This record gives sequence, structure tokens and C-alpha cells, in this order.
Amino acid sequence: MSKQQDQDYLGRTSILDFDAPSITQLIDVRGWRQLPHEQAARAVYEFCRDEILFGYNAGADNLPASAILEEGLGHCNTKSTLLMGLLRALGIPCRLRGFTIDKRLQKGAMPPFVYFMSPKEILHTWVEVSLHERWVVLEGVILDEQYLRAVQNRFSNCTHAFLGYAVATPCLAKPAVQWTGRDTFIQREGIARELGLYASPDEFYTEHKTNLTGLKGWLYHHFFYKVLNNNVRRIREGAHDSTALSRECEHREPPSPSF
Repeated sequence: MSKQQDQDYLGRTSILDFDAPSITQLIDVRGWRQLPHEQAARAVYEFCRDEILFGYNAGADNLPASAILEEGLGHCNTKSTLLMGLLRALGIPCRLRGFTIDKRLQKGAMPPFVYFMSPKEILHTWVEVSLHERWVVLEGVILDEQYLRAVQNRFSNCTHAFLGYAVATPCLAKPAVQWTGRDTFIQREGIARELGLYASPDEFYTEHKTNLTGLKGWLYHHFFYKVLNNNVRRIREGAHDSTALSRECEHREPPSPSF
């Protein structure tokens, strides 16, 4: 990595406000600065995956990292932002890769009327962290362990590739989300198009509008995000009819990624 790239992948931005007091305090309390880079990256990854619950933020995708930490929940784009902010605060280079995903990935996680109003393709991002002179993909950060386990339990008879409930994976029973020092994934099989590499979320959202604009954005901010989070909470707590969901599982196949 060149010196310029190193600076690009370590810098603070408006969205990656890793010098915010709440972020500094979290890092100090957890003692992450005292860890070697790989152990620190693992600790940050597992924190963002499981202690920041999967959910839909009240604001748009371009929320700053400190706001996501304060809210305590996130989805692919906002968890990516927080993960990047924490990594850079620890001096660990990271970058963003952008995509669109097939909205079928969200079926089940979204109530039917919200799903109907969603665009066919939705913006999606993942973080790549530089460890041992290679880039490691950390997409597996999106779903907290409790939510993922609830989906796995509901579809315990699933023996094929799975698409839905914010999951797109070749194997629902054993998705690649645990830290091993290698790439992690939970939604990759739902990718429709690749949008490229970016040094920061700021660059990405300057080039690509967030998922929340116009009337749909207004409805989301004032109503939909609460409905979405109530639905996710019911899934996490196991309040759906598992028999109906098992039948639905039989008819879902992920699209082929285009990258």
C-alpha cells in the first residue's frame, strides 16, 4: 500500500468521525488500543456484529459513526460506517466497497407494504480491512447473532441456498460470519451490481444517493423505520409462524453475483 493510500484509508471524514467522545470512550473502556491490530480488528468486528443490533436506523445511510453508535443498531451500510470508524480510530486501514443488492434479500425482514414500495435494487456496502498485507472482507458484520440464530431456527429444514430475511448465503446453517481472519459474508449472494471501491462512505454517498430520498424517504423517517424495527424485533424474539416460513423457504434461490 502506498503512503497516499495509507492516508486515504486511515483518515477522518465527516461520516467517519472517529474522534467523537463516545467513540473514544468506547475504545478506552474496552482496551482495544492495547491489542495487536488483528485482535483489535476482531474485537471491533464482533462488537459491531453482535452488540450493535441489526435494524433500520432513523436517519439516512450517511449517518456519522458516532450517531450509529449512539442509536445502537444498524444495517449493512450503517454498520459498515461504524466498523470503519472504529478501525480507523485504532490506526487500522480500511476501505469501502459498494454494490446494489436484489431487494428479494429483504423479503421477510420488511413488512409486505414496505417491501412493495422498495426499489428493485438497494444500495449495499461492505468493509475491507488491511491485515497482514491483504484485504479481508467483513460483510458478516450485518446480522447480530441472536437475529441470525432466530432465522436459522425458523428455517432449520433449509438445505439449499437461502435468500430472504436480510440473508443471502449458500448455507444458512453455517454462514461465513465468524471471525477467522478471512473473509466473512452474509448477504453476498444477493448482490446485483458492483459499484466500486471507495476510501470513505463520504465519497460513496457523494456519488450514489442514499436509499432514502423523496416521498419514500419522508415516509421512512416518519413511519416506516419504526415498523421495520418492530418486525425485526418480532423475528428476533421468534414471533412468526414457522410453518408458513418453512414453506416459503422452498421457493427462494439467490441470484448469481455479477462480480
